[in-house]
Amino acid sequence: MKQQLTDVIATTLSALGLELVEVERPGGGMLRIYIDNPTSPTGVTIDDCERATRQLQHVFTVENVDYARLEVSSPGLDRPLNKIADFVRFAGSEASVTLKRPIESRKHFKGVLLPPDGETLAIEFEGKDGPAVLDFTLSDIDRARLVPQVDFRSRKQ
Repeated sequence: MKQQLTDVIATTLSALGLELVEVERPGGGMLRIYIDNPTSPTGVTIDDCERATRQLQHVFTVENVDYARLEVSSPGLDRPLNKIADFVRFAGSEASVTLKRPIESRKHFKGVLLPPDGETLAIEFEGKDGPAVLDFTLSDIDRARLVPQVDFRSRKQ
């Protein structure tokens, strides 16, 4: 059922020019959906969230999806990376990757994402002996997120 719901949400959002990032059901009837606007340089706007919420409410009524509260929001500055397309889009960005199983006694890596090579993903990180590259696949990942980049000094007064 979860994959069916995810497919319905992704299809609905795609028709609005938006992208599904993640779906959560934290309990209490809450259905939380994180969206992105890949064509916008500023990311997701409040208007995007409102449009998505209205359309999803209609779709959920038709599809008889059970939920008490619906929350649609931006994935935030520490956006999850779940698909190959995410790694393509954010190549060159700093990310934190946690693997399901350790490689050389290490599961957590923080560094710069390299462009994927087919199904092979890579991150350049600072190893014991200097810069190193780790190759992995989507199935190796427990969790991957962008590292927030905030520059407070660039604000003009």
